[in-house]
Amino acid sequence: MSELNTIERQQEIVRLTQLQGKVSVKDLSSRFAVSEVTIRNDLSILDRKKLLVRSRGGAMINTQLGRELSLKEKSHHRLALKQQLGREAAKLIGDDEQILLDSGTTTQEVAANLVDRNNLVVMTNGLNIALELAQAEQVQVMLTGGVLRKKSMSFYGHLAEKSLQDFHFNKLILGVDGFDLKTGLATHFEKEAILNRIMCEIASEIIVVTDSSKFNARAFHRICPMQRIHTLVTDDGIPDEYVQALQRQGVRLHLVKQSK
Repeated sequence: MSELNTIERQQEIVRLTQLQGKVSVKDLSSRFAVSEVTIRNDLSILDRKKLLVRSRGGAMINTQLGRELSLKEKSHHRLALKQQLGREAAKLIGDDEQILLDSGTTTQEVAANLVDRNNLVVMTNGLNIALELAQAEQVQVMLTGGVLRKKSMSFYGHLAEKSLQDFHFNKLILGVDGFDLKTGLATHFEKEAILNRIMCEIASEIIVVTDSSKFNARAFHRICPMQRIHTLVTDDGIPDEYVQALQRQGVRLHLVKQSK
């Protein structure tokens, strides 16, 4: 099989493991019509990447990879820090700009600090973001539309993707579920990753805002490599190796000191 097919098969193995909790070499071999040796090799590779855990005769879900939290759960997690990050990221947005604001709870805190801007255009895939800005008289709010994913209150799908095609934005404020030196930026939901990739293509500047817990955390669906981003807003808990790597890439760092 080609390398692309191998990657696709391994992606499907991870998806099945997350869905079922565990998988067996025998069942996977039958499902994909490949040898058990090939499947064992796949599982070993995925285990090294920490996308699952090898077990006797198969593999099981890696609980450290973490389940995706709902928007309600996320909204209470590290709230004070997210508010700090939101204030810092909002400083990078001026009047008279056109920006893309990704869905999420940290990006919602950015939105909360944009209500006093003048002649600002904000397009978002987040219903919570739109509601946050609904009362800001001088902020024009645009929604991508599409299918509403209720877990995250975000829109996705063909309509959302198509709605972005005719626009170009000064800046994209992007949230992520995982940030890894090798794999780059990632998220838990495949169709959200697709939409995020389009967002990256139509913005002059990519600003990532995320707390330090996302570093060395892996989400399965890749958005873009680390080298694509221009600015990172995070807290001083970021690992030193990331600071050094990002500075070598010329990424502008805005580090907020965590409130005690």
